[in-house]
Amino acid sequence: MKRILASVLTALALPGFMPGAIAEPYEDNPSAAASDPDYAAAKAAMEKKNWAEAVKRFHQAALRDPDSADLHNHLGFSYRNLKQMDLALKYYQRSIELNPRHRGAHEYIGEAYLMLNDLPNAEKHLAALRNICLLPCEELDDLEKAVKHYREKRK
Repeated sequence: MKRILASVLTALALPGFMPGAIAEPYEDNPSAAASDPDYAAAKAAMEKKNWAEAVKRFHQAALRDPDSADLHNHLGFSYRNLKQMDLALKYYQRSIELNPRHRGAHEYIGEAYLMLNDLPNAEKHLAALRNICLLPCEELDDLEKAVKHYREKRK
């Protein structure tokens, strides 16, 4: 019991830890952009909402790192914004295959399913996030809000 309490207190003392605070989007390897120019260019294209360029550059980066859950998640997000939902789902699913606890992929695929009027599949990913996020996490909050909004719209 003392060990658990000590672990919790240590986590709370970590710099930048603040329950409920808005965190950076979940990534397995947040430094990937620093080590791969295509990854960095793709993220910059995403910020500019240049989805076609983001897709192109993420695919280039994926040639060097084909097992990156983050790359596949970003590809899914970019394809979703290009309204290419089949490809979006494909890349989100691959991201989750590579990392079943990838919070961003679960949030985004859930939102994609809502866009496709598929509430049951969205709820599956909401349930997955509830199991993954033992502390408050932005991805869970965002998908809960999206599901709530979807239900209210359907009333």
